[in-house]
This record gives sequence, structure tokens and C-alpha cells, in this order.
Amino acid sequence: MIYEIAALTIDPARMDEFEAAVAQARPHFEQARGFVSFALQRVIEEPGTYRLVVGWTSVEAHMVDFRESQGFQEWRALAGPFFTAPPCVVHVENVI
Repeated sequence: MIYEIAALTIDPARMDEFEAAVAQARPHFEQARGFVSFALQRVIEEPGTYRLVVGWTSVEAHMVDFRESQGFQEWRALAGPFFTAPPCVVHVENVI
């Protein structure tokens, strides 16, 4: 299993709206092939900064199966308008 970690930045005044939009978008991830887990984490020291942590069976499940799906388009339509900077995405795997 791998994790997609996306650093997301939004206007701090819109945090409640953003969190509601992500909650609405969550089923699009859950229905995707290769989906394992989902978490949205708020960075305490930086208002308006979040980490989206999604578990996938493989990088391909995220970058091909999900990114080329209608679910990805729906996610971006719901959450994208809140971004004040492009998301920064990395993939990680546990080694210990």
C-alpha cells in the first residue's frame, strides 16, 4: 500500500466551507478502484493549510485509475475552487 499526501492551501476564512466540500467529495475516492483509506488533516500551526492523506493499493491506482476517472473531476470541481495555490502531491510508502 502507498499513501498519496497532498499539501492543500486555502483561504483560512473558508475553512468550514472547504471541509464540507471535501466531506461531500469523499465518496468519489471511496468508489475508486484501488482505494484503501482517506483522511483530511488540518495543520494546526498554519490556518488554511491541510494534508489530504489517501491510501491506495499502488501509485497507478491513484495516478491512472483515479486521476482518469469522473470521480477525480468531481473532486476537483468540489474542492478546487478553494485552493489558493496548486496542491503539492507526493507518494510515500512505509519502510519500517
